[in-house]
Amino acid sequence: MNSKYTREAQEIKQTKKTSTVMEKALGPDIEGNASSSSTPVSITSTQEFDVKATKRLLRKIDRHVLPIMCIICLLCFLDRANIGNARLDNLEQDLHLVGLQYNDCLAVLFPFYIAAEIPSNIMMKRIRPSTWLSFIMFAWSACIIGQGFVSNYQGLMATRALLGLFEGGFFPGINFYITQWYRRNECGLRMALIFSSATLAGGFGGLLARAIAEMDGVGGLSAWSWIFIVEGLASIVVSVAAYWAVYDYPASARFLSASEHAAVEHRLSADSGPLSNEFDTKYIWQALADWKIYIHMLICMAGFCPVYSFSLFLPTIIKNMGYSANNAQLMSVPPYVFACAFTIGGSYLADRRGQRGVFLLGFQLVAILGVTLLAASENTTIQYTGTVLAAVGIYPQIPLGLAWNGNNIGGSLKRATGIAMQVMGGNCGGIVASYVYLSRDAPRYIVGHSILIGFIGMAFMLTLFMTIWCRRENARRDALARVTANDVIPSEQKMLERELADDVLWFRYTI
Repeated sequence: MNSKYTREAQEIKQTKKTSTVMEKALGPDIEGNASSSSTPVSITSTQEFDVKATKRLLRKIDRHVLPIMCIICLLCFLDRANIGNARLDNLEQDLHLVGLQYNDCLAVLFPFYIAAEIPSNIMMKRIRPSTWLSFIMFAWSACIIGQGFVSNYQGLMATRALLGLFEGGFFPGINFYITQWYRRNECGLRMALIFSSATLAGGFGGLLARAIAEMDGVGGLSAWSWIFIVEGLASIVVSVAAYWAVYDYPASARFLSASEHAAVEHRLSADSGPLSNEFDTKYIWQALADWKIYIHMLICMAGFCPVYSFSLFLPTIIKNMGYSANNAQLMSVPPYVFACAFTIGGSYLADRRGQRGVFLLGFQLVAILGVTLLAASENTTIQYTGTVLAAVGIYPQIPLGLAWNGNNIGGSLKRATGIAMQVMGGNCGGIVASYVYLSRDAPRYIVGHSILIGFIGMAFMLTLFMTIWCRRENARRDALARVTANDVIPSEQKMLERELADDVLWFRYTI
């Protein structure tokens, strides 16, 4: 045994003998695991009923938490990407956009989006999620409505910048919010269900834009103006309803009984251990100094770049296959439908297996295949097949990657900061995405497709690295556990180490 293992093992042994009584007194959690919390929980006498009770509790939480989040997510992505649909209805011509001005209007959203993410997640931690999410949604909805009345390049740039500032808090906020309700092996599917709304937004956006286009000329406004106005008004209505529909945290949820409150808190504590949930800026600095989060930022950037490229340019790409503008809107729907199904299915299987990396690797290979078909063939059928495969491979990466990073960060404030950092990295990919498909490369966009292949390839290599590292680090910590004769790590030591987040020796990474 090397000296490093021996030294760490000795540190564990020093406080072991003093806590046996405490550890036994805590009893099993709702799923029969060793408890790390003293929260009293009403537990039945049979394991069979415990499993059924847990499933009923999760279904109850799902019914109250997920629907409103899915609706907000759908509208968020619809509001962000509808400029791609508006482009087909003479947006550029009416605003006299030339050269790269359209691409500039896409890109200007992301620096403001990135700047808002960490402060927004800190606000999520400081005040009620229902208040904060409702506020930023109302604000970005107003920006979308204003976008429908712009008359020039400068106006569109200004409204897009404000849109990024207010929308920036939603996606990292929602992923942090889910970790406050579910155990680590339950977050992936829930994030996928919410993010699948984004894929549906891509398909629904095409259908809705096709219908709204019939309002062309009403009130003296063009069809693209009405796309922004109608969808912005829908978001305004939902933002007001969200103030009452969003439940903040399990401890204050009115739909849970007293015993269910205790059960949820107990499950979360048993899942992550007694890591600190206090609001202290040192946990923000812990996240900023964690190299693993920066790897996940790069993986997320390489995932979001093709996601944004598709959502912003797919109608244009399909139109350049030879379809009319209206038919291109409709033909953009099927890729999103397939993407939605695989996003949910992939995350469900990942939760069941307790793994993320291997599923990410598989979807990344599918994405590379799909984009390669787009770049390599002039056949319309093969190209369209490529768009479907690309969507199937691209979209599941986002919830899988976010769940993976969130699973492997200990402590709620560090996790909130780390998730925000990851999404910041992702939205750096959005800046690149705004310039991937340039008009001068039409109709094949081979340069743009090649850029996406390079980004997805980078994500594949980084994902492979993190998968191997997590396996080896878990094996190292398991070896240290064997050195201590497989005894339970004392509760007192866990409390002393609660400020170390995922660096504590008893924390195990999701692979």
